Amino acid sequence: MDHLWTPWRYPYVTTSGQGGECVFCAAAQAPCGRDSLVVHRAARNFVILNRFPYTNGHLMVVPYEHSASLCELPDETLVEMIRLARDAEKHLREIYRPDGLNLGLNLGRGAGAGVAGHVHLHALPRWTGDVGFMTAVGETRVLPEDLEVTWEKLSRAFQSA
Repeated sequence: MDHLWTPWRYPYVTTSGQGGECVFCAAAQAPCGRDSLVVHRAARNFVILNRFPYTNGHLMVVPYEHSASLCELPDETLVEMIRLARDAEKHLREIYRPDGLNLGLNLGRGAGAGVAGHVHLHALPRWTGDVGFMTAVGETRVLPEDLEVTWEKLSRAFQSA
């Protein structure tokens, strides 16, 4: 077995599921910026980069309100969430030129939610054939772009919209 050194993932694998403060609630209180990875704030939701992305440009739309279910969120929050998802689609298409996008919600740990207690909508650019050798054989993803570069691109796009 080959090993790929990924020290940036260490905090995720050593603290996953250990309670503590909700990462989204903490980000909701933090200023926009590279440290928080928040690229845009709206009235009821904010847009944040995924600290452990599946692809470059992987972002999430997150309500300020801590809720595990869509059923618990006000209509205004849900409408703004989908409008921000639409904006994210536009910006991701312009910046990354993907062949498609995955947009989705994982509600609950059994559905694959990494942060099961706080609803968030994922937006990921995808390319035909992006499941290459490293993913298929090595079970590893290779991301060529640093999170700071991604943050710069997307924060600039949301500011100019």
